[in-house]
Amino acid sequence: MTDWTTHTTRARAWFESLRDRICAEFEAIEREAGSDASFQYTPWNREHEGEAVENGGGGVQGLMKGKVFEKVGVNVSTVQGEFSKDFAGSVNGASADAPGFTATGISLVAHMRNPHVPAVHMNTRFLTTSKAWFGGGGDLNPPIPYEEDTAEFHAEYKAACDKHDAEYYPRFKKWADDYFWIPHRKVHRGVGGIFYDHLECADDAAFEANFAFTRDVGDAFINVFPRLVRKRMGMEYSPEEKLTQLEYRGRYAEFNLVWDRGTLFGLKTGGNIDAILMSLPPEAVWS
Repeated sequence: MTDWTTHTTRARAWFESLRDRICAEFEAIEREAGSDASFQYTPWNREHEGEAVENGGGGVQGLMKGKVFEKVGVNVSTVQGEFSKDFAGSVNGASADAPGFTATGISLVAHMRNPHVPAVHMNTRFLTTSKAWFGGGGDLNPPIPYEEDTAEFHAEYKAACDKHDAEYYPRFKKWADDYFWIPHRKVHRGVGGIFYDHLECADDAAFEANFAFTRDVGDAFINVFPRLVRKRMGMEYSPEEKLTQLEYRGRYAEFNLVWDRGTLFGLKTGGNIDAILMSLPPEAVWS
């Protein structure tokens, strides 16, 4: 019989180790820029209507504001309990009659000070209801796109996908293109990447295969994004280019507040509001 508790523990440990590697790399970039900025970590416990949920789990919000990273959040969480009956039906494998769940994952959003450096989003997660599955991905969000940066980002994720299934990259790239679309603006949030969900684990073998893929997705992020930051972070920029960034951030905020399923999941499961909304930029404009 599959031991989902053990598998959740293993996934959680890896997500936390990925967090530590990413934060160390981002702090190293700050040092290269002459900044002593570091992540500040705030633990939190799951709540419902303002009250702590017994054995509900929680997480740690990591936040840094520096010379290169104007605002970057790297959050990890492991929560469990029951969905509300009206929300349970929208979650894979859950229902009003079987609302129980566990979820563990890492979520990252970085908003950069220099408009030539792309903003970025990445997350990976493992959930169990009556089913068990992995989801995640990463997408690049440049206010000022560079074709070579987009190609480099996609190439890294394609290589990660191709190690596991030749169909993954075209399938998950299209999923990202479809998902990160702002219907009311009729524009994409960025230049895409990959997005996958409900990569189901029917048994131990499926768990191992999907966990290996998810680890490669996390490794792809840490392989490629710091390279792009170092390439662009020293570029000069004009007031007009900064305004372009601030206007773009308004579009980013609109997507996350109106359309993002992860935001809704966090709010519906008693997550930490500051951690959930860390994806919002520190400053934005609507012209």
